[in-house]
Amino acid sequence: MNVLFVCLGNICRSPMAEAMFKQEVATAGLSDKITVDSAATSREEEGNGPHPGAAKTMHAHGLSTAGLVSRPITRQDFDWADYIICMDNMNKYNLQRMAPAADRDKIHMAYEIIPGKEQQEIPDPWYTHRFEDTYASLAETLPKWLAKMQKEV
Repeated sequence: MNVLFVCLGNICRSPMAEAMFKQEVATAGLSDKITVDSAATSREEEGNGPHPGAAKTMHAHGLSTAGLVSRPITRQDFDWADYIICMDNMNKYNLQRMAPAADRDKIHMAYEIIPGKEQQEIPDPWYTHRFEDTYASLAETLPKWLAKMQKEV
């Protein structure tokens, strides 16, 4: 199973989600069954590593930033991914416009896994500088995604 996390620039939320989810997948002993990556809906940050605030938060939680480099989503990503999990409505709208029709059902909001919070967005710390809030939001949603995927692999 292939999971792709997507945000606007791929320097805050999606790389944080990628690192967190990889750790959860490894802890569950599923690294051979679930592959994780991240991408951006824009090219603005292409080639850049995680935002310093995101990196600081990730390191504080024992997560590595090694190998995390911003890149735009590609046609191959839509083919590759089984799940494309995005962070907010703007990302979802942009992904739905970019995706081939056959791949649009792969696109999900991160919070849609939690009943009653389906339309909630993962806060963008680029604007708020509240990276711990973003981490906490992801920590709320990602275990539920893993539980769903565990049943499917």
